[in-house]
Amino acid sequence: MNRIAPVVLAVVLSAGSTNFAHADRPEADWMPIQQVIEKVLKSGFTLVSKIEADDGRWEGEGIKDGQKMKFHADPKTGEIISARPDR
Repeated sequence: MNRIAPVVLAVVLSAGSTNFAHADRPEADWMPIQQVIEKVLKSGFTLVSKIEADDGRWEGEGIKDGQKMKFHADPKTGEIISARPDR
C-alpha cells in the first residue's frame, strides 16, 4: 500500500498540470494576437511589451499615458476589459 500512494499522487498531479497548460492556449475562435495588439495600441497604449493567453483571456503589459500598465483583453474582440498600473 505504501508504494501505491506516491504513484497515485504523481498521476493526479500530472493530470492537473495538463489541464493548466491547456487553459493557457488561445482557442480557435480567439482573435489573432497581432490583431489584439493593434486594438490595444488603438485604445491608447503606445507600447505592448508582453501579451499571452491566460485564464480565458488575453493578458498583457504595456505603456499608456507614460505609465507601465497591465491589461486584460477580451479573447474574441480584443477590447480592453481592464487596465491598471503595474506596480
